[in-house]
Amino acid sequence: MAAPAPAESNVASQNIIAVSGIVTGNVQEVGFRAMIQKQAIRYNLAGSAKNDPDKSVHFVLQGPQDRIDQALKAIRKGTKKSSNVKVSTSSAVVERDLETFTVFGWTSVTRHISHPYDLVFNLRQDNTIISTDEAKAVWLGICRKTAQGEDTEKCEKDDH
Repeated sequence: MAAPAPAESNVASQNIIAVSGIVTGNVQEVGFRAMIQKQAIRYNLAGSAKNDPDKSVHFVLQGPQDRIDQALKAIRKGTKKSSNVKVSTSSAVVERDLETFTVFGWTSVTRHISHPYDLVFNLRQDNTIISTDEAKAVWLGICRKTAQGEDTEKCEKDDH
C-alpha cells in the first residue's frame, strides 16, 4: 500500500482524470471562459481555458470524474449570452503537478477590459466543493488581484 500523499499534493492521492474540450457556437465575448473557470473554482479542478482563432473555446479540466461531469453539465448549458453551444470532449493526459486553473488572455467586453490578463486559480488544499456564489466571489478576487490600474475597478460588474 502506498504512503499517503503529502498535504500539498491533492492530485497524487486521488483517482484523477483529465478531459480536453472544444466548445463551438457563439462562445466568445459572452463570458464563457470565466464561466468555465468558475466551474473549476467550484469543483476545485485544475486545467485551463483559452479562445482559439476559429472562434471556439478550448479547455482542459483535471480532477475527479464526478466533479468534471458536474462542470461539463454547466459548460454544455453555456452562459446567458452564449448560443448554439456544442461541446466535444476527449481524454487528456493528467499533469500530476498541475495545481491551477488558468484562463489565458482574458478580456471582457461587458466589463470594458481590453488588456488581456491570465486569470489563475490555485486549487484549494482542503479540496472542497463550494457553492456557485462562493465560486463567483473567489473569481472576483482573482480578477481584482490580476487586473491592473483602472481595470481593477471594472471587475466589480454585477454578472448575475
